[in-house]
Amino acid sequence: MSTKTLTIENHDDTVADGIVLIDFWADWCGPCKQFAPVFEKASDEHGDIVFAKVDTEDQRQLAASYGITSIPTLVGYRDGIPIFSQPGALPGQVLEDVIKQVRSLDMETVKKEYAEAVAAQQQATTPSPDAV
Repeated sequence: MSTKTLTIENHDDTVADGIVLIDFWADWCGPCKQFAPVFEKASDEHGDIVFAKVDTEDQRQLAASYGITSIPTLVGYRDGIPIFSQPGALPGQVLEDVIKQVRSLDMETVKKEYAEAVAAQQQATTPSPDAV
């Protein structure tokens, strides 16, 4: 399977289901060029995973929404939940280990913990009636 170009327009639909790995990159970035064949090889070997690429020069708003400050950065999703983010060009063995770990996650636990974290964040950013 080849990689998919990820944009602000197709982002939400792309990350909604299954396992999605996103490579944030730029054409001028040497480490990005080093990581590209590793990412492509993994995409060929794991047809059940969506491998997406974000050109940070073309998709500045999307990169900013992730807080990308270093490229390449690899971001992983499973079932619509962001579960992994790491800057740097990963060697093939490390990328395979990441894929193995993402596959083995107990998603019921992850979904519960994610929902709790989102609720806590919303509560922390919502002013209490007493504060008004």
